Amino acid sequence: MDTPDSDTDESGGSGEQGRLSGPRLYLLLRLNRWLFTGVVLAIVYCVLVAVSQVGLTPLRVIVASSNGTFWIFSAFIGAIITGTSIVVTINQLVLSQELGAVGDQRERMEEAMSFRRDTEDKLEEDVTPPEPAGFLYELVDGIEDEATDFESAVAGDTDLSDELQERIRDYADEVTGNARTVKSNLEGAQFGTFEVIWNALDFNYSRKIYDARQIRADHGEELSDEADEEIDEMITVLKLFGPAREHFKTLYFQWELINLSRALLYVAVPALTVMGLMLMYVDANALPGTTLGVDNLVWLTSAGFVVGIAPFVIFITFILRIATVAKRTLAMGPFILRESARDDDLG
Repeated sequence: MDTPDSDTDESGGSGEQGRLSGPRLYLLLRLNRWLFTGVVLAIVYCVLVAVSQVGLTPLRVIVASSNGTFWIFSAFIGAIITGTSIVVTINQLVLSQELGAVGDQRERMEEAMSFRRDTEDKLEEDVTPPEPAGFLYELVDGIEDEATDFESAVAGDTDLSDELQERIRDYADEVTGNARTVKSNLEGAQFGTFEVIWNALDFNYSRKIYDARQIRADHGEELSDEADEEIDEMITVLKLFGPAREHFKTLYFQWELINLSRALLYVAVPALTVMGLMLMYVDANALPGTTLGVDNLVWLTSAGFVVGIAPFVIFITFILRIATVAKRTLAMGPFILRESARDDDLG
């Protein structure tokens, strides 16, 4: 799926696309976490090798005079072991959310089924899909239908002013356009990847709730009973999207934290092994000579350093995405926290 590159949300359109575009957010949200980790580690490696060529004290001299490799790599041993302990704590925190007495588990089940039944009633569906992507697809499709019904309810009303007719058409066009984009991108999206959450972010339901309420507040006396009822239906379905997105976001966070924990545990033992090898067998006499004009000891020590920081970089790349999503979804409902998400007419 292509990264959205429009920036029309400042006029109330196109959902989150404008706020979710740009290289910074692509790096924080869209880029594969393992590729992101590899890029960071490659940059660190290149910097370490390049600095050896700028006329500083040669690494081999430092290692010979003060046993530099010992001071560098011995610190990694404790850091990696401590980090692994933190991973265990994270796993316990995540798993604790799933533990509980049978009564608590039954209550969670009943609440989940109740929400699903409420959604099915509003969407007039017998059964909604069990997959998160499919469920969101049906919910967004229902919102699109409500927007179309709202527009149809006022299309033939000659008592409405041209300004109000145009405002309602613009609102319906924005909702349906955003809904179709999200639906198209949700097709084939699998939970566990970032695609489902990305498309949930792409649907700015908070702004749509505000706009619907604002239309009714400004023109409630002009609207027919049918149009007013359609606004109520629109707001009701939009309000269902908020809890659904928050629920799937919570599940995604748990999924990602578990993946992060597993990744760190997998990397920890190889990293500790490399640190042990660097401490035991690398000194000022190791690998004499140069390659491409760079001392072989620099190549080796830089590689060891990159392996040592790999668990920390993996932790950073995963947490950056989680923190970014959390920041962008702090407020649930008709609250807009970011200035870029507001119009000049928001009072």
